[in-house]
Amino acid sequence: MKKINLAITGCLGRMGQQLIKSSKSNKNFKLVSLTENVKIKRKINGLYPSLNNSEAFKKANVIIDFTVPKCTLEVLKIALKLKKKVVIGTTGFTSKQEKIIKTFARKIPVLKAGNMSLGVNLLMYLTEITSRSLGNNFLSKIYEVHHKNKIDYPSGTALMLGQGIATGKNKNLSNIIGKKYLNKKTFPFSKKINFNSIRKSAVIGEHEVKFSSGKEIITLNHESFDRTLYSEGALIAAKWLNGKKPGLYSMRDLLNFK
Repeated sequence: MKKINLAITGCLGRMGQQLIKSSKSNKNFKLVSLTENVKIKRKINGLYPSLNNSEAFKKANVIIDFTVPKCTLEVLKIALKLKKKVVIGTTGFTSKQEKIIKTFARKIPVLKAGNMSLGVNLLMYLTEITSRSLGNNFLSKIYEVHHKNKIDYPSGTALMLGQGIATGKNKNLSNIIGKKYLNKKTFPFSKKINFNSIRKSAVIGEHEVKFSSGKEIITLNHESFDRTLYSEGALIAAKWLNGKKPGLYSMRDLLNFK
């Protein structure tokens, strides 16, 4: 089988470095390009990283981008010019930037996901269908744990789970977000979705969704033990996207969730 030529942006970042390691052991890919936002004069995995430009991406079939929104949009402009496919793991886009990404995706294949873990995306799907099935008879809340250096709370994944609850109830998430607790031992259910974020030690990630009727509780949970699951998920996404037509895809499309 012919290998997929891969380019990785943000190669000095945490995810960039992990992607390099994972791609080395994945027989489906050949790493042909690494980029950063500054010039680097040393080789990484046998390649000299370059700035984001047409020359850097011309040999790639798929570009995986875990950077910042401004950089991602620059990468998409180049990808459009060269007709390359792009997997986006970057988060923090404004609504205006989200619309710009949709415009690019009309002409090139783009897969965008706030979390590349297959398990987390399954949890999101289960959260949505559970919320839809239970309706308004059950209250819900979300608990998440991450390493002590993670500043933002709730996590982006927790908010995505909240969106799953909202979608299941056919409601706007902004209208049903409740209180956002930090490092609380316990926290209550309410008519809105309450969040509790724990920051401790070196925890990679844990997310839990609870639904309660007052008579019973249903719990959906996912725990991450190894960061490689995110890079491996991104590579699975890149392989899947390589055979697709222009469009904006998600991990939900990859996993064939209806």
